[in-house]
Amino acid sequence: MSGDTKHGWSCSEKVDRRKFLGVAAATAGILFIKPELVRGTAANSAVRVGLLGCGGRGTEDATNLVDTGGARVVALADLFQDQLDKARENFNKVQQDKGYSALDASQLFAGPNAFQQIAASKEVDAIVVATPPYYHPRHFEAAVAAGKHVYLEKPVAVDVPGALKVIEIGKRAEGKLSLDVGFQIRDCPPFVELVRRIHSGALGKIICGEAHYFSSYIDRPAWPDATPVERRLRNWVYDRVLSGDIVVEQNIHVIDICNWVLKARPLKASASGGRAGRPTDGDVYGNYNVLFHYPEGVDVTFSSTQFAKGWWEVSERFFGTKGTSQSPYTGPLGIWGEEPWQAEGTAAKDPAQAAFSATGKFTSNLEFADREKKKAFVESIASGNFHNQADKGAESALSCMMARTAAYTGREVTWEETLKSRETWDPKIDLNKLR
Repeated sequence: MSGDTKHGWSCSEKVDRRKFLGVAAATAGILFIKPELVRGTAANSAVRVGLLGCGGRGTEDATNLVDTGGARVVALADLFQDQLDKARENFNKVQQDKGYSALDASQLFAGPNAFQQIAASKEVDAIVVATPPYYHPRHFEAAVAAGKHVYLEKPVAVDVPGALKVIEIGKRAEGKLSLDVGFQIRDCPPFVELVRRIHSGALGKIICGEAHYFSSYIDRPAWPDATPVERRLRNWVYDRVLSGDIVVEQNIHVIDICNWVLKARPLKASASGGRAGRPTDGDVYGNYNVLFHYPEGVDVTFSSTQFAKGWWEVSERFFGTKGTSQSPYTGPLGIWGEEPWQAEGTAAKDPAQAAFSATGKFTSNLEFADREKKKAFVESIASGNFHNQADKGAESALSCMMARTAAYTGREVTWEETLKSRETWDPKIDLNKLR
């Protein structure tokens, strides 16, 4: 569930923008825009973005990129025409206010081959991949092979072979492309400062931790006229293979923060979970309870729901010899103890949330997460200081897969065992035969 970059051509530079990008791609296998080589209108100087997967999160990601002032959406791709049409209407409206022209019909791709078509487009510099997680490794590979920078939504994969494939693709693109993974909290100012202080010793030696992701049910349309297969694809969050289950698809944000704070990944995990509390909606779990064992004897308990009524809360707490940290999505974020520090929050936009706070105020700690994440992605492309988050994205996904396997099997699972898994998840869906 993360700003402002404008570029201007040097007056002495007469290189056509597309010619410049073509030469860059041919000589270095990359597409990046040097600020000193860009001129003209905002539309011509913006990083040209293609959106693959036009659902809610993908549309939000791409809109955030446009909001940075340094990017423009020029292409859309989706399996379903209606989602494509909705996104086209949205971006034409959003970008009209910036003086950008409407999306060209030739850059709208629908159907099972849409991911290949948008990757092949010469009009695109970077691609946002926000398709169902099962397809992430395949779509990531196509975009990187075409020399596109990629913003890959989490999780990077739903199974171990897929996660390892993402790592391999990332290694091949090292230093050539920006590859960002959608952990926007790692760029969110309050969290960045908190983790900096923890890494500087504000908690002393960390002894143990606790984290949770208590979420309400994700309500999706019934799609009464869709075939069962189409309904699975449209409501992929209910489908274990397409999503990776809730611990890999949703809870991964919290586990990624734990890995970030501890500068490590868990060595092993034991877990339980089940579907109790959920309606008949697919096969993903409704709750998880996990005990992660990290290096240096640090144990972290984690719990989650995806059915809670009247309550939601996401947070991490770490307990050290000098203090305690807390980092909720909303509420007091900071360090208490010998080196106290609290982030300054903003009043909640939702008045109903005030009930959670005795003061009547509520902090929104993620307010700038998406803005800062997308700003950093655009700036990495414009500057040539490329990001490569493929390995860290895969590491957090593998941590969650380890917990998932522990819950499914009812036994402790180690990191080494997880990496050895050759089990490939298969939804058994032929995208060419949806009807």
